Amino acid sequence: MIPLRDSNPTRRRPVVTIGLVVACVAIFAFELFVQATDGEAGLERLFADYGLVPGHLTAALGGASDRLPWALITVVSSMFLHGGWIHLVGNLLYLWIFGNNVEDRLGRPAFLAFYLSGGVVAALAQVAIDPASDVPLVGASGAIAAVLGAYAIMFPRARVLAIVFLVVFFAVTEVPSILVLGLWFVLQVIDGLASLGVEDVVGGVAIFAHIAGFLVGILVGLLVRGFRPRPLGAG
Repeated sequence: MIPLRDSNPTRRRPVVTIGLVVACVAIFAFELFVQATDGEAGLERLFADYGLVPGHLTAALGGASDRLPWALITVVSSMFLHGGWIHLVGNLLYLWIFGNNVEDRLGRPAFLAFYLSGGVVAALAQVAIDPASDVPLVGASGAIAAVLGAYAIMFPRARVLAIVFLVVFFAVTEVPSILVLGLWFVLQVIDGLASLGVEDVVGGVAIFAHIAGFLVGILVGLLVRGFRPRPLGAG
């Protein structure tokens, strides 16, 4: 099931969501530039320097490395790197469809803080699962998973236009958002459980970051669901 758009209107322009999309696209363009000038080796160095390497963070936190400040910075910088076109487009599609409504509900500053915090918690959850890994974790998936979890709680009755695959056929139809996002989460849990105890099965795809991010979003959604948004212009 691939979402295309939702039918949930917003009250104001999603400035933060647009900014996050632009930032990810701009940084991906820089990745392509590095790849074109320095080849795959240059791109790997970029990921190693600015991606989150669990083993590096674990060593720094344990005092075995003096690079703790930089290791902590990579927890955030890794959210803006992507491993390819499919990775980028998939993430930004979900962010664009569901982020605007969550931003509208939380407000711009709170949404940015929520997005980054969700991404940090998601990344640390993945580190906790495989603390010695030397595979750089990159991508906004954990932060976007938090957005999806919040949307599922805040707007469970919203309708989403999606491509639904039925074996060899597909249809474009509207489905409840809770079905789209619930199915997404179930698939993450299945993938995560299947990866436990299997060496290198994840290969840099932070499944447990997705799960943790979604759960963070659910928690935030539950906390704010009872508060009615203030009318625009209210003091």
